[in-house]
Amino acid sequence: MEYSVLGKTNFWVSKLGLGGAPLGGDFGGTTDEEAFRVLDAALDLGINFIDTAPLYGAGESERRIGQGLKGKRDRVILATKAVVRGVPYTYDNTIKSVKESLKRLQTDYIDLIQLHELESVDYEAAMEGTVAAFLDLKREGIVRAIGVNAGKIELLLPFVRDGIVDTIQTFGRYTPMDYTAKAELLPLARAKNIGVIHGSPLGMGLLTDRPAPFLAKYPDILEEAANRKQQLEFLHRGEPNGLVEPAMRFSLTCPDIAVTLTGTTSVQSLTRNASYCDGIGLTPEDEARVLSLFPGKKLL
Repeated sequence: MEYSVLGKTNFWVSKLGLGGAPLGGDFGGTTDEEAFRVLDAALDLGINFIDTAPLYGAGESERRIGQGLKGKRDRVILATKAVVRGVPYTYDNTIKSVKESLKRLQTDYIDLIQLHELESVDYEAAMEGTVAAFLDLKREGIVRAIGVNAGKIELLLPFVRDGIVDTIQTFGRYTPMDYTAKAELLPLARAKNIGVIHGSPLGMGLLTDRPAPFLAKYPDILEEAANRKQQLEFLHRGEPNGLVEPAMRFSLTCPDIAVTLTGTTSVQSLTRNASYCDGIGLTPEDEARVLSLFPGKKLL
């Protein structure tokens, strides 16, 4: 397992982190026992960064992680988010959300609290409500670091520029078919020493043979993804889902990404993804070719 420092948090984190959405059943039914097996396997593999949210499984992901980490809490950097989609991002709602997360996670502190889905709130409201609450919680020692989360890069940039947050999290923005984070977001975060967490390194499943079901509503995205996959055929490994390994290695070896998240309820899948976290990326020739194909061309 490779490790890095998560920006100015100074947290020493595994470059591969465990994403909590599948543990809440968001991608298909799962049981407590399956979740506990994955959590135990993650620790055995050297994964020490776990990222979840109250949204995942309507709290089930947090509950299972809290239960599964009993007696092992000090072995992980535990990250969650606030608030739940549809709830206003006010100061009071944020405090309430964090307190409820603490109960489900069975802990008295959270290492990293993140504003979930910047798409749901404008910058000023976020700063006056959720971020203000985060800062007070940090002063009280209830949270150790604060961050923001968004799929849209342009929503993250103001928070990076003002330097008030410790981390940012985006998803699907540093993959072989969409590396739009490379142009501005990653260099700016590096300059501000803000830790970067990257989710969905397989582009919501577009780099596998099983795209996320919700993408069926976007035939134009599926068509463009198929076109880009064809252009990436030179990376393809012989086995089914042959773009998974190069895509994982592409994100895992990016020097500006501290943590790449993998979400799964399969110990086998988790073990396979962990095997790619060995510091070996694409060949320089292949990486240069990838970066010449779609510069600045957003997919999702």
